[in-house]
Amino acid sequence: MKYLCLGYLEPGKFEGMTDDERNAVLDKCFEHNDHLRANGHLVAEVPLQGPETAVTLYWKSGKVATTDGPYAETKEQLGGLQILEARDLNHAIQLVSQLPGFQYGLGPIEIRPVVDLTEMIKQSEQRRRKLQTGGPASASHAAQSLPTVL
Repeated sequence: MKYLCLGYLEPGKFEGMTDDERNAVLDKCFEHNDHLRANGHLVAEVPLQGPETAVTLYWKSGKVATTDGPYAETKEQLGGLQILEARDLNHAIQLVSQLPGFQYGLGPIEIRPVVDLTEMIKQSEQRRRKLQTGGPASASHAAQSLPTVL
């Protein structure tokens, strides 16, 4: 099972460290990620630029509108994400709790299971092919609970 881990940062916490402290945290984080990767747990890691570079899109009055900055009005801002491969949620929690950045108190980490859309995409492709060829679309799976997808 894949888990998305959203790492949040307290503003100024990382920047307030000395160069030696910051380098020590980074070295431990990269070493830990190497360990996760070597053991097949780290699927992807995506560090983000600061929240001042963010743009949030939303739908307003029938068209796209934007706001500078992140959408969430929180003290912490999203700093990056990882996708981990874990047996279950408890295993994902165990893996995340060992992250050096988390242990240094840089901010909280949110863990969510990743939805596998493979089967739903396959069913959608079949329905769309039937529509293109003039056949009736199958509604047998339409009542399934669908995940929130952007």
